[in-house]
Amino acid sequence: MSQTEVQFHDLRDSAEIPSRLFARTEADLTPFIDKVRPIIEAVGRDGDAALIDCARRFDGVTVDHFDIRASEAEFVAAFEALDDDVIEAIRFAADNIRRFHETQKPRAMWWQEMSPGVMAGERHVPIDAVACYVPRGKGSFPSVVLMTAIPAVVAGVPRPIIITPPGPDGQVDAATLVAAREVGIADVYKCGGAQGVAAVAYGTETVPRCDKIVGPGSPWAVAAKRLLRDSIDPGIPAGPSECVILADDSADGALAALDLTIESEHGPDSSAYLVTDSERVAREAREALPGHWAAMGEQRAGFSKAVLGGDHGGIVLTRDFEAALAFVNGYGPEHLEVLTRDPMATLSHIRHAGEVLLGPRTPVTIGNFVLGPNAVLPTNGAARVTSPLSVDDYMKRMSVGYVSAEGYAHLAGPAATLARYEGFDAHERAVSHVRDELLAQSCQGAHS
Repeated sequence: MSQTEVQFHDLRDSAEIPSRLFARTEADLTPFIDKVRPIIEAVGRDGDAALIDCARRFDGVTVDHFDIRASEAEFVAAFEALDDDVIEAIRFAADNIRRFHETQKPRAMWWQEMSPGVMAGERHVPIDAVACYVPRGKGSFPSVVLMTAIPAVVAGVPRPIIITPPGPDGQVDAATLVAAREVGIADVYKCGGAQGVAAVAYGTETVPRCDKIVGPGSPWAVAAKRLLRDSIDPGIPAGPSECVILADDSADGALAALDLTIESEHGPDSSAYLVTDSERVAREAREALPGHWAAMGEQRAGFSKAVLGGDHGGIVLTRDFEAALAFVNGYGPEHLEVLTRDPMATLSHIRHAGEVLLGPRTPVTIGNFVLGPNAVLPTNGAARVTSPLSVDDYMKRMSVGYVSAEGYAHLAGPAATLARYEGFDAHERAVSHVRDELLAQSCQGAHS
């Protein structure tokens, strides 16, 4: 691909940003909804048999015997198969991610005295069962194991599990199993895509039913989550990868181009833009991209070329830096890299992004693997209202209250007034003389 085939969006004369630049590949899931519906129905009806059939049809599993749950022998073999440096890298990343999420963990309970004799607060408890979805279609992702499973363990989820597609040999990626064991997850099930989502939504003979599913996935998995949201909490929207590189006239265009290839290599359904007000940076980036692609493997370079030369990527040149900021906040990217003269000053102008990585030594690679904050981030513009995956996503809050006799005397009157105004007879009676009389009778009975 020549540099002229990279999509170049010159907005210097545009008063508004074309809405088409904000579109994502997952925006219209209608074709996938229609295709995943029969898969979901089959899993709900046939359980394990449907999962095995899907593994053969969609994952290319060819072995005669296929166990849905990864065995202890498979975990042992995974450790033997991996090089020591990979295992050490997993442990290094896990330590940073664990320490970050331990800091996130809320207090088990807090109280506040609202008035004399009146206490109110919250109690945090973990969700009973959560499925961590680890994709595999375009690669192997032990990093996703760390990002989804570690906060589950930190939160104290009683039953965290991992679901992931099997390879043609019917096995789980070795690094995925090693990462699971390192973070304390014992249950790994070989089912991905729509069938995996359905398995944890309904439960099968082997796969346990879960209350929630977290983790990024293909449009097939995202479509299944939408159809099954009445049966399982689908978690934050985490679809195909996307990023924006924001650069001012101080940036190195070749470096910006290097980082533009990071998320665009995930797959042709990704989205990636370099947004700058510098004609020089834009030009240097376009000139540098072919060299970066030449240094990549054929498949990953092909993915990056498809994204940056397609409808969901490229280079955007704006009339000024304020317009570049407007693009970022309008887009609400999953990943945002800031390559500006003063990244911390730029940060104060960013309102919508899943994560913000500041400066030329904080590429998305660092955030994806070893920095510590969670790299499972909202996609498809959801960063406007949704936060990154965190310990909070594995817990729920329950409100707690206690009112003494002294406190009740001050609350009952206003509560009765509001109940009467809203027309709730039982509400009003429950804080009227009826309660006083019943409590008095109880006290007399206790002393007789």
